[in-house]
Order: sequence, then structure tokens, then C-alpha cells
Amino acid sequence: MKPKVAFICVHNSCRSQMSEAIGKLLASDVFESYSAGTETKPQINQDAVRIIKEKYGIDMEKEQYSKTLSEIPPVDIVVTMGCNVQCPFLPCSHREDWGLDDPTGKSDAEFMETINIIENKINDLKNRIINNK
Repeated sequence: MKPKVAFICVHNSCRSQMSEAIGKLLASDVFESYSAGTETKPQINQDAVRIIKEKYGIDMEKEQYSKTLSEIPPVDIVVTMGCNVQCPFLPCSHREDWGLDDPTGKSDAEFMETINIIENKINDLKNRIINNK
């Protein structure tokens, strides 16, 4: 059974949503990706939607939406985005913080920088999960 990974940030509209999309694309053979927040936004960050679609051809709005922690299944791994808030306790066997700055309202270049970091961290997490088996 594949471990479930939750990408968590405050509003579940930008970093955690991009992480979920990239996780599904690059690591669905190794783990299941979910995202959630302590609060929600009416829609996913539109710059994130546009840039993820341009870079990966993924339409995040098709399968993803802003959701709270209670809307995702129990998870094995919790990855916080660096929300500058105390993320609520979510039972898990492993927790890590990626310390990502929120690119909301910033340039496409800053979004791409965040996306590239997420991609590298997802590949790293995937390799760590594979090597721990």
C-alpha cells in the first residue's frame, strides 16, 4: 500500500496545491498526494493554476479544490509549506517543513522558483520513500 502524503499550508490555495499537482505527476507510483489547509479560499491561486498548466499541462482546477484538513483521508506523511503558523496536529508517522515562501502576488519568475524547489523536494521525498522500503 502506498503511503499518503499531505501538503499543508494555511489557505490551501497556492504552495500546497502546486505540491499536490506535482506530487501526483511525478510520484503517484510511490505515494498518494493530498493537500489541505487550516482555512480555505474560494479558488486556487490563479497564477499557480496558469503556471502549472503552462509548465506541466495540468489543470489543477479540474481535480483539485481548496479543502480543510478534515476533508482528506488519514495520512502517513505531513509536509508543511512553511506557513509561519503552527499547523494543527495531524497524526502521521513522519512530518517535515519545506520552508517555502508564498509566491502569491509575486512575479512568474518567483512562482517558477518555488515550483522548481517543490519539484526537487518531491523527487527527494519519493527517493527517500523508495529507499526506506
